[in-house]
Amino acid sequence: MNSSAMQTTCCIAGGGPAGIMAGFLLARAGVRTTVLEKHKDFFRDFRGDTIHPSTLQIMHELGLLDAFLQLPHSKVRTLRGLVGDTEIQFGDFTHLPTVCKYVALMPQWDFLNFLAEQGRHYAGFDLHMETEAMDLIVDGDRVVGLRAQAPNGPLEIRAELVIGADGRHSTLREKAGFAVTNLGAPMDVLWMRMSRHPNDPEQTGGFFNFGHLLVALNRGDYWQCAFVIRKGGYDAVRARGLDAFRAEIVRLAPYLADRAQELKDWDDIKLLTVAVDRLEKWWRPGLLCIGDAAHAMSPIGGVGVNLAVQDAVAAANILA
Repeated sequence: MNSSAMQTTCCIAGGGPAGIMAGFLLARAGVRTTVLEKHKDFFRDFRGDTIHPSTLQIMHELGLLDAFLQLPHSKVRTLRGLVGDTEIQFGDFTHLPTVCKYVALMPQWDFLNFLAEQGRHYAGFDLHMETEAMDLIVDGDRVVGLRAQAPNGPLEIRAELVIGADGRHSTLREKAGFAVTNLGAPMDVLWMRMSRHPNDPEQTGGFFNFGHLLVALNRGDYWQCAFVIRKGGYDAVRARGLDAFRAEIVRLAPYLADRAQELKDWDDIKLLTVAVDRLEKWWRPGLLCIGDAAHAMSPIGGVGVNLAVQDAVAAANILA
């Protein structure tokens, strides 16, 4: 099959927070930028929802905060968890020297769609959906582009710089031969959703008891729930049976008792294998990795989205 070809200044593999933010900022600075996202949309249950005050500050400095906050979201000014029957506050954002003294909980697909729409205001921003980076194009010791699979077939993109923002299972960092240091993670996460009722708590919460942790994220008409298990413990959880698993959820969050039966079978429960790692070196001539492609983060604290945005801002400030 013949491949088509194109030329750009910067080609970014990955349309997550790092890739979309970097693409937007570079295009805003006048750099011709092509962003590739392998999926047809941004809708993923596994994407983080926590937009920290530092990221909201960036939106403010870009003049986008008011429009951004028109999107549906909830505000978390303090972090509280229920340990047994005792509520404990373990975080307070109200004292921070930022415009927004809270974490905004917003589905990440809304965040990414917003940034993509802002990027489209600039002639140099070019977003290709359903286009996956497959390999690097190398000339001597320098990366000079990438090969991708697009809906219409193979695509070759030549670029002065390639940015690998293609996540924790990055194809580009593997093709580049970058050494990865695995820092280890003692947990995995079971990911599921249950309906949300009008009398439920408003705020996202954590429930700690019986050696278990459950986090319930308020997504409007449903709870996105994360049940933390020990690393590699999924088979043991399944072996105890679905009824036992539902009972553990109800023990932690009794208000979900009338919804646990919504988990009909194990297909309703997704395993998220947690990885924490970093590249020993993020770059080689013509290639830079950012976000999870450079440093996969634990889901604890919801920091991954915000560090990915931080990478994009730092890179754009230097490059543009």
